[in-house]
This record gives sequence, C-alpha cells and structure tokens, in this order.
Amino acid sequence: MAQGGLAACLAEDDSFASHIADTITAGAGLCHPEAVQRVVEEGPAAVRWLLEQGVAFDQEDDHYHLTREGGHSHRRVLHAADASGSAIQGKLYQRILTAPNIRILDHHIAIDLITDARIGRTGQRVYGAYVLDTPADSVLTLRARHTVLATGGPGKAFLYTTNPDTSTGDGIAMAWRAGCRVANLEFVQFHPTVLHHPQAKSFLITEAMRGEGALLRLPDGSRFMPAHDARAELAPRDIVARAIDLEMKRRGLDCVYLDITHHPARFIIRHFPTIHARCLELGIDITRDWIPVAPAAHYNCGGICVDAHGKTDLDGLYAIGETSFTGLHGANRLASNSLLECVVYGRAAAQHIATQAPPAPPDLPDWDESRVRDADESVVITHNWDELRRCMWDYVGIVRTDKRLARAEHRIALLKSEIHEFYSHFRVSLNLIELRNLVLVAELIVRCAQARKESRGLHASRDYPNTEKIARDTVLDPGR
Repeated sequence: MAQGGLAACLAEDDSFASHIADTITAGAGLCHPEAVQRVVEEGPAAVRWLLEQGVAFDQEDDHYHLTREGGHSHRRVLHAADASGSAIQGKLYQRILTAPNIRILDHHIAIDLITDARIGRTGQRVYGAYVLDTPADSVLTLRARHTVLATGGPGKAFLYTTNPDTSTGDGIAMAWRAGCRVANLEFVQFHPTVLHHPQAKSFLITEAMRGEGALLRLPDGSRFMPAHDARAELAPRDIVARAIDLEMKRRGLDCVYLDITHHPARFIIRHFPTIHARCLELGIDITRDWIPVAPAAHYNCGGICVDAHGKTDLDGLYAIGETSFTGLHGANRLASNSLLECVVYGRAAAQHIATQAPPAPPDLPDWDESRVRDADESVVITHNWDELRRCMWDYVGIVRTDKRLARAEHRIALLKSEIHEFYSHFRVSLNLIELRNLVLVAELIVRCAQARKESRGLHASRDYPNTEKIARDTVLDPGR
C-alpha cells in the first residue's frame, strides 16, 4: 500500500545525525534515542538487502533517485515511482513462493494466540494460534515454536482511512488478550492528503508530491500552510493535517486542494504514474487540475511493546511493523521511516529466532464450538461496525477533548458488551473476528488518549493545549 518509499541516508550531503535529528524532531521528544540511532544507522544495510532481493528502486543519472518528504531536511526517500510498497512486497513474495520450507495460507485469519494460560499451564509462552480457514469455515490449531505478528494497524477503527479493509488491529488485540503490554496508541497519524471523491475509497496522495513542490490551496487558490508553519507544505504530517482540518472547519469546506500543475506534465506522469492514472479515471487530470484532498487516519505510532529483537513480553512471540511499539516514531512518525523500521526489525527478529531452540510445543486442544451455534442474523455486526467507526471519527479524531473521549469511552463500552455477547453465543466469522478486535483496540486508543494530559505530536487536546516538559510513554498493562 505504501506509495512514498523508504527513508535512508544514501546521499553524500546527508548524514546519520541529520536523519536522527529529523526523526526526533518529528517525534516531538518522545522517540527512544537508542531505537532511532539503531534504525537510522542500519538503513543503508537494509537498502542493500532489499536490492539483493531484486527490488528495483527508481534511478536517475546513474544514481538512485531520492525524493524529500515532510519533516526531512534532505532528500533521502528511496522509492519505486509511487508504488514502493508493491515493488518491495512483490519481490519478497516471489522469494517465498520458491522457498521449499514456507507454506502460505491465504484466506485465513487468526482468532487468538494459544498461551500457557489458555491451556492451563504455568508460564509465559505462546505456542501458536487458532486460525479460521474462511473458505472451509473451520478453525485450525496451528502449533509453532515462534509466532510473529505482522498484522498492521487499526486504521479501520476510523470512518475515513487510507488503510485497507484488513487493518483492524488484529495483532494488537490478540497480544493484549494474551497478556502483552501496549503503548502510545493515542498517537494516530492522520495523513493530510487523501483523495476526496465520492467514487474513491481510501486513495492516498503521497507526501512525496509535496516533497516535489506541490502546494496546498483553498478553493479561491490562496495558500494557507505558510500561515501555520514556517516549513509550509513540508511541515510534519501532524501539523499539516491539523492545519487542513482547521481550515476546513473554519470555512465549512469538504476538502482543500493539492496543486502540482506548475510542473511539466512529463515530470508529473513519470514520478506519480499511479496517482495520475487513478485520478484520470475519476475525471481529474493532475497535470492540469488541482486534486481535492482531506485528512484520513493513516498510521498508529503505538502498538505492542517489543525489545530490540522485536520480541514481546511473552516468550515465543514477536511483533513487527505498525502493530509493534519500538520507540522509533515517538509522538509522530517521520515520513517513510515505517518501511525502514519493518526491514530493520524484521531482520533482527529473524536473526534472534534463529538463535533460539525451544522444545516442540505441547499437544494443543482443538477449538471448542460445543456451546455456540450459527448466527441467526448478522445485522448486529454491520451496525456495530458502522457505529464504532463513526464514534471514533467524531470523538477521537484529529483534535480531542475530555468530553469527546468520555463519550467515546461510554459508547465503546456498550458496543464491546454487545459484541462480546454475540461472540459468546455464535460461531466465529471473518467479520465478527475483526469487529471484536477493532472494538478492543478502539478502547485501548481511548484509554491511552485519556491518560495523556498534554498536547504532543499527534495527540492534540483542547483541554490540555500545552506540552509537558518531561516526555513519557503511555503504557497499558493487561495485568493491572
């Protein structure tokens, strides 16, 4: 899904110190310095590893073309046109398809992790997961010495999001139920520029477009970002998103506009072919027309607490990517640091797992369906899904208040109770599993937001507009 690319220090005029400083500045003082230094310094090695796998990044004049995005002081974003995520995943997927020791289970969804506590043993280890085979409508028991959660974020908790429909916070919810701590879930990054069109669903307009000089305009053509931040369109995402949200609410607008028409058409089409093609399908020629945009939920900077190897609080369980909390992003993720984090921590987890030799998991009980029946109606799932997402958008959005958060807390508690009752009486389904996970993660987001009595990074509170002198993580422990 990623359009922009992967940030790494590759240019001669760039430095690790500069990338570290940009990351910490964007993170509003909440980044863990050791995590930032480690990820940034391993950036070039991560890029070399991707190149060895066959990933083809854009080149220009015998050098890799590096673009610049908001919050970066240098051009350091390696990309494959405006479809970088697809380029990376495509090559890695080709590798695993030819690996004799890898089995791929498509159209399956994990229900819950299998832990010592779940099977009546003492200890803190994960032994695999119960997984729904959706085509067969049956639950499998998958045993594993090691389990890695790479399940993305909870973007679908919000009414408007850049995320795919599968971004329902499954890994975070499963890890919490299993006994893992989570942290900083209040820091939801709203991407400033998502295509605003009745026929477009969750289509992102990459930040790289602003990095290449695109300007944000009001309907009358005037710019507004210089009045909000000296960096204008290249300010970090939280600042740009709040500025757009403020201007839209102040003026009663449905959207603002992104203008890159001052560049030659050839330049625009070469650098942004996917965006150009999609917009053209909707009657928008970005070489001549402004692009209607509005903010949408994009990325969560918090997640499951992990160590330097990606290991969670439970033995045998790891978490990688957006579902994890490494300390890299602080209160606001610097653009294109996420793909870098995935590669660095993914490799670290693989290397750590290779050094571990736990005994084979014990025999595990099958999934018990003896006390449930087929659902008599599914409207409860659809209704609760819609209500939850609207509630989160209205009350836990870009700008928050204590009153809004309290309303969200109350409504989520009622929804959670209804969903739990439904889950307890009926057989699991894909939609029910995702809704159960989503309402839990929504509750955790609200709890984290209520605990933070300040405004910092992505968490903006009208009741607490100031930033505390000491930066602290918001850590929730299921055992407390």
